[in-house]
Amino acid sequence: MTDTRIYYPQQPILPVSYSTPESKQARTNQGNKTTFDQMLAQQLNGVKFSQHALQRMQSRNIELDQEGLAKLNQAVDKAAQKGARESLVLMNDLALVVSVANKTVITAMDGASMKENVFTNIDSAVIV
Repeated sequence: MTDTRIYYPQQPILPVSYSTPESKQARTNQGNKTTFDQMLAQQLNGVKFSQHALQRMQSRNIELDQEGLAKLNQAVDKAAQKGARESLVLMNDLALVVSVANKTVITAMDGASMKENVFTNIDSAVIV
């Protein structure tokens, strides 16, 4: 009599891999590099303006010079250090609602538009 039983190996059979540890490390570093590049670019560029904020600034004739942008960047950095997520930044006769995590200005108001207005969805305020 012949033995007709089928024998299965104890360990699964894996496909042959031609990758070396160096190529696996390179792929892992490449994935991290993209994230690092994005974070570095965000840090170097400073605060961005949303399309809504740009429209509001244009309709209300609001302009920020380099000194104003520098103050805004410092205010956002201070808010980030305190753990703020959405912050109201008051600069002279200007109010800016900023997403601190994204470093993005959401909306902007001048002094006339700011009066008798309620600011919602903010967790902090920075006065510059």
